Amino acid sequence: MNVVARMDRAVNDFARRCRWFHEPLTKGRARMFVLQHRLNTRQRNSVLKLKVATNCTDWETRMRIIQACSEEVIADHAHGGGRPHWQILEDLGVRIGMRRPEIQKARPLPSTELCWAAWEGLMANRHWLEGIVANTCAERVNVPGYGSGAFRKHGWFGLERRRWAELFRLAEEHLEFFELHTEADIEHSDTGWRAVEKFARELHMEDAVVAACERNLHVWEHYLNGIAAVGDGSGGR
Repeated sequence: MNVVARMDRAVNDFARRCRWFHEPLTKGRARMFVLQHRLNTRQRNSVLKLKVATNCTDWETRMRIIQACSEEVIADHAHGGGRPHWQILEDLGVRIGMRRPEIQKARPLPSTELCWAAWEGLMANRHWLEGIVANTCAERVNVPGYGSGAFRKHGWFGLERRRWAELFRLAEEHLEFFELHTEADIEHSDTGWRAVEKFARELHMEDAVVAACERNLHVWEHYLNGIAAVGDGSGGR
């Protein structure tokens, strides 16, 4: 099994086991997702992913990472009408009844902070090829073909688009965050997958990048579980 197939298997296992994908979406979970994922989008794309770009020795790949970060935190002209992704998520929060100051003043949960620390170790202090796997492995679940049922058919954010529409009775034009992320994440994750396929064998790093993929997906699972727990009002973080 080649390295890309092994990473695809890790993503598929993540899609099948992660609670967030298989348990009902509630209003509490959705609101907590807005609060945390807005922060996470900014942190990952203004700090963590840029550290991977700094370490990257391949110029073309480095520029693609920086371009993807720019779309997330500065302006996405290709998919988001010139707005950054975190702002589009903030607008979605307002549409589901949240107050904008509440969203803007949110602080990371302890579980989110723990994940940031884990990603720091997995992205800043590793070979850039391992780091680029951390950039893109979770975006990969937005590509249809992993998991089962509706998830497999539509990808994660394709599924979320339908769940949020039903839960909050949102019109199609109000669900652009999930649509743009499906389109952008396919493009961004393809960058990472192509880089791994190109360089892993050359650098004798097949096992290292697969291990990086598996570890990062466990961090993502912890991140989403933390949002679910607090969104449910359980106090668990």
